[in-house]
Order: sequence, then C-alpha cells, then structure tokens
Amino acid sequence: MKLSHFNFELPEELLAERPSDIRDESRLMVLDRKNQTIEHKLFKDIIDYFDEGDVMILNNTKVFPARLYGNKEKTGARIEVFLLRELNEEQRLWDVLVDPARKIRIGNKLYFGDDETLVAEVIDNTTSRGRTLRFLYDGSYGEFRRKLTQLGETPLPKYIKRDVEPDDEERYQTIFAKNEGAVAAPTAGLHFSKHLLKRLEIKGIELPEVTLHVGLGTFNPVEVEDLSKHKMDSEEIYIRPEAAEVINKGIIEKRRVCAVGTTAMRTIESSVSSNGKLNEYSGWTNKFIFPPYDFSIANSMITNFHTPKSTLLMMVSAFAGHDFMKEAYEEAVKEKYRFYTYGDAMLII
Repeated sequence: MKLSHFNFELPEELLAERPSDIRDESRLMVLDRKNQTIEHKLFKDIIDYFDEGDVMILNNTKVFPARLYGNKEKTGARIEVFLLRELNEEQRLWDVLVDPARKIRIGNKLYFGDDETLVAEVIDNTTSRGRTLRFLYDGSYGEFRRKLTQLGETPLPKYIKRDVEPDDEERYQTIFAKNEGAVAAPTAGLHFSKHLLKRLEIKGIELPEVTLHVGLGTFNPVEVEDLSKHKMDSEEIYIRPEAAEVINKGIIEKRRVCAVGTTAMRTIESSVSSNGKLNEYSGWTNKFIFPPYDFSIANSMITNFHTPKSTLLMMVSAFAGHDFMKEAYEEAVKEKYRFYTYGDAMLII
C-alpha cells in the first residue's frame, strides 16, 4: 500500500467545527465486514450490537491545556507554544512546538501571562518546528503545574478556526478521562454519554480501560509514498493487569471485543503475547498499523471519520478492508457525515 491509496476528496464543509448537541446523538455508520453492508444509525444505537459479556476497551487518557501564548523578549512578538511532553520534572524541561518557528532561537526567552511570572528559555532545537524549553519558575512543582493549567488553553486541532469556547473544555474530553497526559482527545470516546455508559453496564457489557497519551504520533502527517518508511512518534501507554484479564476473558469466550478508537487499538496491539492474548504493559509505543495487518485482540472497533492520507485512515483500512473502507468513505461524503475530531462515528464489526 502506498500513501496515494489513502487520498480522497473531502469537502471542507464536512470538517466538524463543533461537537453534536448531545454526545450520543451524533451519527453512526455501521460496517459489517462479513456481509459487506453499511447501515446508518445514531451513536446511542451502538448498544444494539453488543450483548452481555462483550467487551468495549476505552482509552481513559485526559487532555491537558497544552496550548500557551507567550511573548518573545525584546521584540514582544506573540509566540504560540504547544506543550508535547514533559522531559524532566525537576528541571522543568518540556518538548514543545512553537509557531512561528523561524522566530525562535536557542537562548531566546519567552514570557507568559499578564504578570509574566512564568518564563521559559529555549535550550535546544530538536527539529524544524520542535524545541526544548526550560521553564523558570520560583514556586514548587505543584504551583508550576497549576500555573501551566491556568495559562493553558484547550488544544483544539488547528483545522478548527474559531476561538476556544467555554463548552470546549468539557466537550474535548471523554466522560471517562482520568489520567492526564494527552495533547489531543481520543475522539471515538467523545460520543459516549453518562447515560449510554450506564445502559451498557446494565446490559452486562465489560468496559475495561487502557491508557494511551495521545501525542504527535497519532496526527503527524505521512510524508513518504512508501508507508514502510514512515516512523511514528512514540506515545506513552499503560495496560493494567485487571484490564488485560477482562479483555483476555472476552477473547477466550469468543465475545465481541471492541477497541473504542484507533488509540485503544494501537495500545492493545502493542502488547500481544505469542498465544494471541493481551499482556499488561507500561511504557512507550511507536506502532504503525497499515494494510495488510493481522489484528490479534479486537474483532470490532469504533472510530471517527478521518482525513485523507492520515495514519488513522490507514488503520481503519487495515481493519475494514481497503475497498470496503473506500466504499464507506464515499458513502460518508455523499451522506454528509461530519469528519474529524468533533465529527460522527463508525462501528466496524
């Protein structure tokens, strides 16, 4: 498979700027791989496709307010700083992206907040856009993190051109978000409401949680035609023993085991034992899933509608089958499904 196999015409008006009014009432396209059929439903209808003992694997990562705006010393130029990951807690070192990148050099200082009590110094140019910053702050580590949260903004994707609204703080977070560390939401999980989760629990569906802190790896564009040459950025994952136990029980009992989102799917596929079961794990993954690929753990998945040439679309193609995925996406464009972060959902069974 080549990069060009994943290109398609996506009208700009189908990129969802805002979430649906009610979480579980976004649209749902259901792809049945065995029968090669496509159905159109609402997300809350998903419960009809699962029975007692089936498993839905949730990614419980929590998005932190990763976008900051600072001013460069001397010139006062406004610089956007996007926090990617903390490198060293004690030294307050962070991997960041800066925009505009060309204005920032090693040794430059950036000032944040009206009182400018938070200062950062650029100590390394890691890539053309990436930098390493050392934050200079007199208070304790706890006070420093509170300051970052206070000054930070919900990191909506760049395609959303509007300003961040009060509603985004809640809606750009899944209702089961617990472990802070993501710079983007695991979007398939955004469709679950408290009411729907409760109904799934009552029906006896197992809801184990894993963690993948969504970073750039998920969204970095593929820039090589030969997919085997693309390198994913590493992202941190955690699979607790109790989650692995529930998921393995589902596999043994031949239940429907569903990965909620591409991030949950990458997490479980990163820690598979030789006998096709899930191992507990704590560490990093740079797993890149593209066709052809044999999935070991999940036999169904929930995902959003993805943009052309994205690694997310490639995983969906590997899971659904390339031709079936293309047919579904043509149907989605024709039926005006909403794409990307705040868009509609797809269930593949």
